[in-house]
Amino acid sequence: MEMVAAAQKAAPCEACGLLAGQNGKVVQFYELTNADASPEHFSMIPAEQFAALKDMRANGIEMLAAWHSHPATPARMSAEDLRLAYVPGLIHVILSLALPGQPQIRAFTVEDGSAREIDLTIMESESKEGDDE
Repeated sequence: MEMVAAAQKAAPCEACGLLAGQNGKVVQFYELTNADASPEHFSMIPAEQFAALKDMRANGIEMLAAWHSHPATPARMSAEDLRLAYVPGLIHVILSLALPGQPQIRAFTVEDGSAREIDLTIMESESKEGDDE
């Protein structure tokens, strides 16, 4: 899974990005730069965010979620995550690497400063013919 690989590559710093698709199904993964280069928080670079949004529009898909990793803590909304959850209705996907070899992924929405976990189904990506080049 691309998200796990991105989080492992960024560790011990947090990794971050966006997820896009249609009808609640993610079809595009965007790995963005953590401008803070920190193990405890992240900031996405606005130019990279805008480029991802432009790509989404060009491909007829919509932003479904923002994701980030927690290299050493559980997959939960931290106080910092809650404080920085500015976009109403946005899904926040958190990937924890706290247990070696057992990444945990959870998703949340934030309303009135409180996180609510939502169901998340992870499916293997479909391989396309010609991908083995």
